[in-house]
Amino acid sequence: MNIDELKTIIIETLMNLDPIFLVSIIIVLLVSFYLFNKRLNKKLPDAADQSRKLLKKVFDTTDESVLVLSSNYQVVYANDLIIKLLGLKPDDTYKKIYQSIKVRIKKKWMTLDELIESELKGSKNNSYEQTKTQLCVEDKDTLPINIHIIQNFQMDNKWKYIVSIQDLRYEEEQKALEYLHHVTKLPNQTQALEDFNLLFAKTHLINGKLVFAVLEIDNFFKLRSILGYEQSTKIMVKLANYLTSASDKLAYKVYHMFPNSFLIVMTDVADPQIALNFVQEVQAELKKFYKMQDIRMHLTASVGISIYPDSGNTRNLLDNAYKALSEAQSHGHGQVHIFMPKKARFVFDELTLYNEMHLALENNEFELYYQPIMNANTQEIVSAEALIRWIHPVHGLIPPDAFIPIMEKTGFIIEVGKYILNEVLKQQKRWEMFRFKQIPVSINVSMIEVETGNFFNHVEKKLAETHVDPELITFEVTEGKAMESEKSTLNEFHKLHKLGVKISLDDFGTGYTSFSYIKKFPADVLKIDRSFMEHILVKKEDQRIVQGIIELAHNLEMKVVVEGIENLQVVELMASYGCDYLQGYYFSKPLPSFEFQKFLR
Repeated sequence: MNIDELKTIIIETLMNLDPIFLVSIIIVLLVSFYLFNKRLNKKLPDAADQSRKLLKKVFDTTDESVLVLSSNYQVVYANDLIIKLLGLKPDDTYKKIYQSIKVRIKKKWMTLDELIESELKGSKNNSYEQTKTQLCVEDKDTLPINIHIIQNFQMDNKWKYIVSIQDLRYEEEQKALEYLHHVTKLPNQTQALEDFNLLFAKTHLINGKLVFAVLEIDNFFKLRSILGYEQSTKIMVKLANYLTSASDKLAYKVYHMFPNSFLIVMTDVADPQIALNFVQEVQAELKKFYKMQDIRMHLTASVGISIYPDSGNTRNLLDNAYKALSEAQSHGHGQVHIFMPKKARFVFDELTLYNEMHLALENNEFELYYQPIMNANTQEIVSAEALIRWIHPVHGLIPPDAFIPIMEKTGFIIEVGKYILNEVLKQQKRWEMFRFKQIPVSINVSMIEVETGNFFNHVEKKLAETHVDPELITFEVTEGKAMESEKSTLNEFHKLHKLGVKISLDDFGTGYTSFSYIKKFPADVLKIDRSFMEHILVKKEDQRIVQGIIELAHNLEMKVVVEGIENLQVVELMASYGCDYLQGYYFSKPLPSFEFQKFLR
């Protein structure tokens, strides 16, 4: 590693440190420097005072509010920011103010002295930190803060505790702005995606239908080139205001998703025609929006609509609305299109796809995406599942359910399986080389691959060639398929297990596993099928089944992964059941390797 690479690593490490932690390190170093000077200059009375003055200057220039307390909580020093934050006066800085400052710790408010007594006094710990909490001074308004308290054992009782407080008000204001469109001030796509988790979790409480309507002004950017930025922006703001005022009357939510894209979300719609009628009203109103001199410009909008459950599951509701919008725009201006599942079927026949697969493999059209698997309690990434995607040069992303079954029917899955294993092993070597966090990666394996009789030998050879730790590879086999080929495959899986590779039994709960077979099958991990999660919050039967599966797996010394996690309520429920790992869109969709590395970092 050369000097430039070392500099880069140091800079990236410092940039990734939490600001309050970094400031705390600086404070400790400065205090240590002061103590060193004090000892070094015992014979020079002014040296300690000069060091203290230097320390005060540093505290006054830092972005943190700093308070220095004596052993009996007398204020020894307060920098300008803490005086302003706490509303102190110059003559207050040497009084006891610890009783007027309160910090929220969990659900309890503690005065500053109570906090120090509880966490530091008599303890060997030299620091205490509480992030994302609240501060209250003299029972006035509360402030969001991070607080860090340092206890100095080597310091005299006068400089005993250094309290560093980070005011988070500006940060929270900026964060709130992140959820609003900068022009129209409507909730943006970030807010929409967060709202969807709660909305989808409550679909079982909705008697009617859920409607997503995406609306875009036709030829908006051409319009901007004619009218100019200011006038075209006024049109967009006027449309936003109109949608907002109508939302109060019709009880829907409106989001400004992209520069010229508005999303209307209607819940509990008895008849989809209601949504269609409203969209037509918006289109009629839009035509009256702009008048230039004596000429009225007739603006139009294209609309794409998706309806749950008619248009498919909730996970694809937004995507389907945009697909419907694209279809509407392809038929001219001012069109409305409703997405229906039959429109989403892949148009190629099996022979066409099969003929193109071989060339696709040669031309590197296949790509691996990675979906993280999280620890149920800490919500940290513990592993990932590798999923193959076909990026066609003409037709774009071809869905796996369109080509995987053809691969299995034709046997081409064997070649693709080798490609997937090679790519995962290469990825593991890259992570090792660049010192990324090394996590196991799961690979879906078809029973056709296992039944060739050469699967184990091929895996063993590739692991030896690449020197990848076998424990970093997990093979997932579908429960139902594994049961169909019990005798011929059980031995292969046992050999893989002895090699050190982990085995996962996928889609558990959808097949017909016998208890005698599951005892013999060398599975390390059991994955509960996503279908159990669709109504887990309301169906007691599903809850009992999932609890039973988790208990069974743990009794057989297996870890449990639950798939299809889409909201926080299910995360908390599964954690309460003792589930080990979670996987689903709540945490992340499958990502290309580069994006997954950023997520992993």
